[in-house]
Amino acid sequence: MAAYGLYTHIASNKLRSMLLLAGLFALVYVLVYAGALVAEVFIDDNGTVAYYLSRAFADLLKAAPVATVVAAVWIAIAYFFHQSMIDAVTGGHDVTRQEEPRLYNLLENLCISRGITMPKLKIMESPALNAFATGLNPRQYSITVTSGLLDALNDKEIEAVLGHELTHIKNGDVQLMVVAVIITGVVGFFGELFFRLFTNLNWSSGSGGSWSSGSSSSSRSSSSSDSKSSGGGAIIVIIIAIVLIVLAWLLSQVVKLALSRSREYLADAGSVELTKDPDAMISALRKIEGRGELPGATSAVMELCVDNPREGFADLFATHPSVQSRVDALIKFAGGHDPGPLPDPAEETAQLETEQAGAQDGPPPLSQGPWGDAAAPANPPVPAPSPSGAPAANQMGPWGRH
Repeated sequence: MAAYGLYTHIASNKLRSMLLLAGLFALVYVLVYAGALVAEVFIDDNGTVAYYLSRAFADLLKAAPVATVVAAVWIAIAYFFHQSMIDAVTGGHDVTRQEEPRLYNLLENLCISRGITMPKLKIMESPALNAFATGLNPRQYSITVTSGLLDALNDKEIEAVLGHELTHIKNGDVQLMVVAVIITGVVGFFGELFFRLFTNLNWSSGSGGSWSSGSSSSSRSSSSSDSKSSGGGAIIVIIIAIVLIVLAWLLSQVVKLALSRSREYLADAGSVELTKDPDAMISALRKIEGRGELPGATSAVMELCVDNPREGFADLFATHPSVQSRVDALIKFAGGHDPGPLPDPAEETAQLETEQAGAQDGPPPLSQGPWGDAAAPANPPVPAPSPSGAPAANQMGPWGRH
């Protein structure tokens, strides 16, 4: 279905996201299959490639229900406890209207204007400039804002950021991204587990480099003696398993990117729809740009934030489009105006340190005389002449006053 407006884009994105999420879940079974290949090599190290592939597929069919239950339990744990885990990592805490009336009123006004259920409001004590929304149902929804963001942004800019996060909640992005992060975590967990297994594989010194096998090797070998080889099939299958694990991890990252990047554009557009102020969203993005890294936060938390700054090679797997591309979209489709990027934070810090060092030096000291006193001015003031040429009163002569 072609998407022509904001709401059709949202609907189209939801359908595509559900398909991608199903594909992401299927990667769990790819990892189980890779693990079955490794297990078959442990059991019998003299089979052919076709033999290992068929045996591993049979193992996958047996293990699929267990893998499904494990993944479901993982998702259930995250469903009930993900907010507590995030708060433990970030240090976010609930605030009331009495504690933060400015922030609370801005969020409440946005919710009332669109009939959105008021989420919980949390503050994270950090100089970083960022915010994120979490929750899997209306009772869990919350928006966390850093103290640095409150100090650096004005009311309109904060309202734009809150509108961005409310749009994530309204569009169902929060639930989808939390589930995607959970499944990606499952893929990463099993991937790391299998790689650790590979590092612990021992080569038998007495078998000319073949894989060491258990006591059941002889019985399995006798039952399929016509399909045995010199052990080369085991090495090929191990390579296939490694490729599957790496491919599953890479695909999980690509799916997560596809889920997240388009949603950031839609959340920016939703913020403009709520606030009717594209310039405020652009200004907020420019202030947040390069200043959003949360100290100690995991990559899973950063993927939920307004901005997830990445540089160099890591930018290939960044879950957020660049601030510049988001600003360009707001200018093109919302008619906003770009004030331009702010100075680099590192340059600002260096300039501030230079100014502070200059202030500590103070004015240059007075020149000292031969006995430690300040030297007299080079040109002492000359008294003004008295009117009508008369000597000035109290004028000093060589022996005192006249």
